[in-house]
Parts: sequence; structure tokens; C-alpha cells
Amino acid sequence: MERHFDEQLNELKHLLIKMCALAETMIGDAVKALVQRDATALPFIRQHEAEVNRLQVEIDEACFTMIALRQPTASDLRFILGAAKTNTDLERLADQAVNIANKAERLMKHDPIKPFVIIPQMTELARGMVRDSLHAYVNRQPDQAREVIQRDRQLNALKSEIGDEMLGFMQKDPSLVPYSLDIVLVSHNLERIGDHAKNIAENAIFVIEGKDIRHGTEFRTDLPSA
Repeated sequence: MERHFDEQLNELKHLLIKMCALAETMIGDAVKALVQRDATALPFIRQHEAEVNRLQVEIDEACFTMIALRQPTASDLRFILGAAKTNTDLERLADQAVNIANKAERLMKHDPIKPFVIIPQMTELARGMVRDSLHAYVNRQPDQAREVIQRDRQLNALKSEIGDEMLGFMQKDPSLVPYSLDIVLVSHNLERIGDHAKNIAENAIFVIEGKDIRHGTEFRTDLPSA
């Protein structure tokens, strides 16, 4: 009985890893379409979205079944409940990749106003956060989870840099407003992907240590000492 339960946990981990890999691929392909002005990957992104949605349902059903039939306790229960939350964040960050793909399809019809530099940087950072947060969750690595959370500040700073840059273009040439706003929205999509990765990392710490660090309390320096 216990061996079968361990096999179910391993299968749950495998499904999460598969879902994460699909989402990460979607992010990379969406930004590649934007930067390289290549629509080839766009249909595959929508196919991956359907697979991600299917996996979300399968993972939720697996979590509910394990809780109902196995009645796990302590760390196993936290892991299963955390898997359901992680599942939601993975599906939502994949939706952000679809949003980027939709903007890329629109933007590639226009000449770029400058070479893409910050967007690719944000993309690599966001993809790494997604990959590492899920690794931290599945492999119970709290230090790696905390490192992912710290990287979120860097992603936010890059988003602000893009906002300032695009504002400058819009002020100089009002005709660039629609294009510039889409670029700003892409940066927001990437920042939201980082937020979901951060959620997964925080979830990992809760599952591993039983410590709720949401809202950044663990990393704040302005809190009164005990």
C-alpha cells in the first residue's frame, strides 16, 4: 500500500515537471516569435496551451484522489495540497506566454523601433525562475526556492527599465504609442510569469518547512525585531 502511494507521488511529480517544461517552452517560443519576427512557432504555442490545460485537470484529479483515498498526513498532505497550488500557477504563467504570443503576432507586422535587448533578458530570467522554482518544489530544496524569490526583484527592475524606455519613445513620437504600449504589456506578462514562479517557490518553502513566507515578510528588513 505504501509503495503504491509512493508511486502515485512520483507520478504527480512527473506530471508537474512535464507541465513546467511545456510552459517554459511556450515562454521561449513566444518571445522568439517577437524578437525574430517569426510566426512559425505560434501554432505550436496554442497546441501546448491545450496540453497544459489537460495536464492541469489531470493533476487536480490526481491530488483530490490521493487525498480522498489515501488520507495522507503531515508532509505528504502538504506536498499534495502544494501540488494543486503549483498546478494553478503553472497554468496561469502558461496563459501569460499565450498573451505574449498574441502580442508578438500583432507586433511583427510593424518594424521594430529598436533592437530587443531587455525583453530577451527578462525572458531568460523568467524562464530560469520557473524552472528552478519547480525544481525546488519537487526536490525539496528550500535554499533554491529562496534564491528564486530574490531574483524577482531583478525582473521587476527590468520591467521598470522597459517602461521608462518606451515612455521616452511615446513622448518623442505619438505614432509609436500603440507599438510601445504592446512592448510594455509584454514586459508585464514576463513580470507576471516571475510572480507565478515566486508563488511556486514560496509554496515550496511552506511544503518543506511548514513556514508561510507569502507577502515577503521573511525578506523584509523594516520589521521590528522580537
